[in-house]
Order: sequence, then C-alpha cells, then structure tokens
Amino acid sequence: MSDQQANPENSPEQASAPETLDITTLLARIEALEKEVAEHKDAHLRAAADYKNLKRRYEAERVDLITRASAGLLLKILPVVDDLARASSSATPEIVNSQWFGGFKLIPNKLQQLLESEGVVVMDALSQPFDPNLHEAVAYESGLSDSEGKVVAILQKGYMLHEKVLRPAMVKVGQA
Repeated sequence: MSDQQANPENSPEQASAPETLDITTLLARIEALEKEVAEHKDAHLRAAADYKNLKRRYEAERVDLITRASAGLLLKILPVVDDLARASSSATPEIVNSQWFGGFKLIPNKLQQLLESEGVVVMDALSQPFDPNLHEAVAYESGLSDSEGKVVAILQKGYMLHEKVLRPAMVKVGQA
C-alpha cells in the first residue's frame, strides 16, 4: 500500500474538505456571535434609555413632592395674608397716617413677595366667566343680565401655585 492509501488524512482532496468545513462553521459561528453582540448592544441601549427615563421621572416626582409639601405650608399662610389685608383696609385715617402703620404695611408686602418667590400668584377672577375648577361660588346676585355666569364680586382671593389651583377664589356670581 502506498502512503496516501494507508493514511487518508494526508490526501490533498481530503485535507481541503475539513478546512472548508471549519471555515463554514467558523463563519456561521461569527454570524451567530455578531447577532448576539447586536442583541446585547440593543439591550444595553434600552437599559440606558430606561435608566435615563427613570431618572427624569424620579426628578419630576421629587419636584412634585416638594411642591405639594410646600403647598400645605403655603395654604396655612394664606389666611394670615387675608387677615393682614383686612386689617390694613379697615384702619382709620389717624392710624393710616401714623409711622407705626407705615411699618405694619411692610408685613403684607413681604408676605406677598415671599409667596411670589415660591410661585404663588393671585387669581384674577373679577368679571371672568365662572369656572368651578378655579372658583367657589358662595352667592348669586340676581338681576345682572350683562354679567350672567360671570364673577361679580370676590369674597376671598384665590391663589395659583405653578399653574395649579392652590386655593379657589370664593366668589359671587351674576344671574339674569
């Protein structure tokens, strides 16, 4: 027997067949690994986007929580602001001309500045159409055909906190 017949691995035809099989297997393996890499890359990008969204949502919730927490305190301050406004509007002429009253008037101004710095603004309700989301109707005034469904008097100021109602305005609404 010849060497080639005795050892089939050494034949040129059979030597190239395993190499071809190995290259095909390797190419298939490379393709599978590339798919796996693409899947992992996609999963990583999704996870990064989910984390970014979670972080943004957490920050928005934190700001909302702080706003709601401060809203409770601000609601407690509003009656004090109302009382100070009533007190200064009911002062007699001799008290209004005193130095003491000049200093007293600074207190409501400072409170108003404090509220504005926190994002609290007074609602403009007079002559506006009645809106149950913004106003609390406590009385009606009859015989006002030109003011039908509109606010004709403000009994207690309403306040907004960052575009949301902090306290609705207590109003009198006109009826025909």
